[in-house]
Amino acid sequence: MKNLIILAIFSVIILPKTNAASLVGRLGVGMTDHLVTGQKALSVKLQRSRSSALGGHFSLDSSDDGIFYGLGLKAYRYIYEEPQLNFYSAISGTYLTFKDESTDDSLSGYQIDGTLGAEFSFQGLESIGFSFEF
Repeated sequence: MKNLIILAIFSVIILPKTNAASLVGRLGVGMTDHLVTGQKALSVKLQRSRSSALGGHFSLDSSDDGIFYGLGLKAYRYIYEEPQLNFYSAISGTYLTFKDESTDDSLSGYQIDGTLGAEFSFQGLESIGFSFEF
């Protein structure tokens, strides 16, 4: 037990402490599939401050039936930060054009989403991260 206490004190006092990675001003690029049409979209995210970020997404589907796309914006608000883990909420609005499979008509509309999510990175590799939303 005495050795465990000494090890704990050593870990707290002597070993360097980690701080949360500063992501302000960084641009993230990835893929998303949250559109109601099922299209995959290219997603970008720019961290504006420690508490908020702005993002956008763009999808394109071209076929013999026509060209269908989705274009949207997303606003992020960070709820809780850890050194390699952040929790956030977000709201997004997307304009979509798509083909109605039942009538073969080209339609357009809007999609509005509210999400909760988490993003994480590995210590020493802050430039590579992953995010999950629901």
